[in-house]
Amino acid sequence: MAQLLVAAVLLVPLIAACASGGDRTGIVVTTNILGDLTRAVVGDTVPVTVLMQAGADPHSFAISARQAADIERAALVVHNGLGLEEGVARHVQAAVAAGVPTLAVAERADPIDYTFDESAGTPDPHFWTDPRRVRMAVEAISAEVLATVDGVDTAAVQANTRSYLGELDQLDAWMTEKFAAIPAERRQLVTDHHVFGYLAQRFGFRVIGAVIPSGTTLASPSAADLDSLATAIRTAGVRAIFADSGQPDRLARVLAEHTGLAVQVIALHTESLTPPGGGAATYLEMARTNTEAIARGLSGPTT
Repeated sequence: MAQLLVAAVLLVPLIAACASGGDRTGIVVTTNILGDLTRAVVGDTVPVTVLMQAGADPHSFAISARQAADIERAALVVHNGLGLEEGVARHVQAAVAAGVPTLAVAERADPIDYTFDESAGTPDPHFWTDPRRVRMAVEAISAEVLATVDGVDTAAVQANTRSYLGELDQLDAWMTEKFAAIPAERRQLVTDHHVFGYLAQRFGFRVIGAVIPSGTTLASPSAADLDSLATAIRTAGVRAIFADSGQPDRLARVLAEHTGLAVQVIALHTESLTPPGGGAATYLEMARTNTEAIARGLSGPTT
């Protein structure tokens, strides 16, 4: 009996440690864009697990039972929030209920609301098209890691954060210069769904509309939606429709043809990083590739 009592006494602190998250290790990140930002901050000082594969759709990607278990064992879960990760939202909510520290990054990046179509008035989660807001996101991730993750190398995280913020400042200046070369009357955006609200606000673009009149790829347009957008494109003299490289562009091409104008359909990397060599293996590469494509598509000669 005495041995049982001793065992019970020894077990209590172990249970308390588990309940308080003492057995949680590593950082789990939902999207690969946020995974890249998180790895830039922590380097190799903390293991980082990214759930979303390269080229996947953040609105619809799903995870395995093992990955769901990883979320509940994490020292920190970094997720976009504002309704982006529709396929894994319930797992993040379960982690919150279990007491896992979580960071909804988009909520810390001065979010704006959609202003178009069926999403109007709801928060837009696509903050990463504005490098200044990515700066806010990196600062939030860094602060949360330092405050939450036990055993982290504070000096390394702080140094990594300073270095990456400098790279973001350089990116912002370069994008500003590139977009400034586009005549003001040509800074008009039509995309496959509403993904560039932040970029439009930051760099002075006008959003004409989207093929899918929503902030999610899971919605679908009606014939009337496409006809209305085709009219808006003709009226505004839009030169290009930008479609996500990871999604079928059939509707964008149908729309371009329906306008009766010489409208290009140009692929961008808008919601996911690519494997190495795909043009958007990191956030910085993705932003530069997209900027070049937008500037080229809107500045080229009229055909």
